[in-house]
Amino acid sequence: MKKTMFRLIILIFVAALALAACGGGQQATEPAAGEAGEDFPEPPAPYAGMTDPLAGDSSAAAAGQEIFQNQCASCHGEDAKGDGPAAASLNPKPADLADNQSRMTDGYLYWRIAEGGQMDPFNSAMPAWKGTLTEEQIWQVITYLRTLG
Repeated sequence: MKKTMFRLIILIFVAALALAACGGGQQATEPAAGEAGEDFPEPPAPYAGMTDPLAGDSSAAAAGQEIFQNQCASCHGEDAKGDGPAAASLNPKPADLADNQSRMTDGYLYWRIAEGGQMDPFNSAMPAWKGTLTEEQIWQVITYLRTLG
């Protein structure tokens, strides 16, 4: 019950952010980075070249899956396909993380999770998680995402 209530609160919060971020339903004129053949931009210097210190660790992947389900699935979907319940109200739509794993570096994923998407070139409703998740938790999520690709 407590977990369900927490998910509902997160969903409401994300939906409110999405409505504010999408400007009342305006349609995007270009696909978000990583969609429809777009390349993923290089992460900035602090993130470029980062590698997952937990790569291949099954217990880290399991912890990352739990974090993902609690924090990310409302937008990205339970299978990370970008089809969570809040995705319909977001513009741009959340990335399909499952199908794009081979195209995203560890540094890119860390950057996007830590800093969110409320900056160019993304301009999305994705929140910055660096103030909520620890460095280890971000790597756990990345380790989990790597099991999807």
